[in-house]
Amino acid sequence: MPTKKLQIPTADGQADAFAAFPDGARRNPGVLLYTDVFGIRPVLEDRARELAEHGYYVLVPNVYYRHGPAPLVALPEHIDEETRPKLVAQLMPLVRAHTTDHVLRDAEAYLGFLADQPEVSPGPVAVIGYCMGAVLAMRTAAAHPDRVAAVAGFHPGNLVTDAPDSPHLLVPRITAQVHLGHAEKDMTPQARGTLDEALTATGVGHTSEVYPGTLHGFTMSDTQAFDPAALQRHWDRLLPLLDRTLSTT
Repeated sequence: MPTKKLQIPTADGQADAFAAFPDGARRNPGVLLYTDVFGIRPVLEDRARELAEHGYYVLVPNVYYRHGPAPLVALPEHIDEETRPKLVAQLMPLVRAHTTDHVLRDAEAYLGFLADQPEVSPGPVAVIGYCMGAVLAMRTAAAHPDRVAAVAGFHPGNLVTDAPDSPHLLVPRITAQVHLGHAEKDMTPQARGTLDEALTATGVGHTSEVYPGTLHGFTMSDTQAFDPAALQRHWDRLLPLLDRTLSTT
């Protein structure tokens, strides 16, 4: 499985990134994958490789590139409940610094990069996000409805807030098909209801479901929240979404 370490030109500098894609001369649909709060690391690179095995060019950018190349924080092989709070505390200033304006400028660069790659087929792409990456995925899909055919978010947070640019308020701009897979306590029932109402009102194809018995971060095998059955459910939802929205011909 070919992989590359990349530098993507953006309006604010050079974003380092990881890409995985199928071998051979065939061009493949593009997938933009936004990481969780812990950023690019082996588990996300493996996720990109597995997606690539299904026939996609997968780009995983370092969303914190303005502060330096990944990793910005030294990560243990396994993130347990003792180390997690300390790591999140170190990363939160970077998360807060990644403003909506930054997200949108970067999304333009990432989508443009995908469109320019000889290994990527013409046409719309999918955007996937984990944890905070789900917010970035929703913002990207809303800003580029003509370029994003599918958006998926897993164990997302902050999709419904009081902010004037809360992701749920952007839903009317999304034309992509949507899947959201929630951990049990990621959102309150009221917040999920607000989000589901917004999705239903648009008429776009969508699913938004709680994965039973899960903790925040359930797809990440390097964390204590990892749930193998929930990861498989994630694949069972994600792969059909990509298959029906992205052309592989």
